[in-house]
Parts: sequence; C-alpha cells; structure tokens
Amino acid sequence: MDTVVYLSGEIHTDWRERIKKGAEACDLPITFISAVTDHEASDAVGDVLGQETNSFWRDHKSAKVNSLRTKTLIGKSDFAIIRFGDQYKQWNAAFDAGFCAALGIPYITLHDEKIIHPLKEVDAAAMAWSQTTDQVVEILKYVTQG
Repeated sequence: MDTVVYLSGEIHTDWRERIKKGAEACDLPITFISAVTDHEASDAVGDVLGQETNSFWRDHKSAKVNSLRTKTLIGKSDFAIIRFGDQYKQWNAAFDAGFCAALGIPYITLHDEKIIHPLKEVDAAAMAWSQTTDQVVEILKYVTQG
C-alpha cells in the first residue's frame, strides 16, 4: 500500500514536481495529493455559491470551500510536506501545519534558512526541517524503504 503524502504551501515554484520526480526516479511507493495549485481557480471556487461585490466575502466563501478540500486530504495523509517560500507569506501553509499538529499527522517543513525565525513554532512541531527538495526525497526514501 502506498504512503500518502500531502504537499502544502507555496504555488509559485516547481518544488512539488521536483519531489514527485525524485520519488518516481527512486520508485518509491508514494501517492502525492495536494491543494489546488491554480491560484485563480482557488480564489474563485466560492463563486459557485453566488457572486460577491465585497472581496472579503468572496475570499471567505472560497476559503471555506478550499478548507473542505484541505481538511479532507490532510486527514487521509500519512504525513505532509509543507513548503514556505520567501517571496510570499504562506499563511495557508502555516494553518495546514497547525492542522497537522492538531490531528497528530507528522509533517516536514521545506524552507530557506533565512526564514527560520518566523517559522520557529511551525518547525518546532515538525518531524524535520529541510532546505532542498533533494533532502525531502532522501527522507521519503528512508521513510518508505528504511
């Protein structure tokens, strides 16, 4: 049976693809699941519930629908990889880390050294802090193959 890994966090780089390709190259028994990475689609998902003229309510509706997906997928995961980029603040990724911690679902953080301080609490609850996707793939190898 495959290990299920939830990929959370920034959507502006190819980190997800690099991890998936690394796991595939090592023939690891992993199924990856993820949040929606199409920013516009994610922002617009609540529009199905009715158009809003106030951006707060549009974001609120979309956040709730996205949360339904996120909570469901994290709940089905064996563990998560949570990526924090340095260009944008990923409040959603920090929320996902907290959700994992609350559910007892282990997670690994992936971020540069320069944002250690703002992520100290998030990293404190993580099983590992990685700086590269290659490090993540090595951890995935160890976890799935020993």
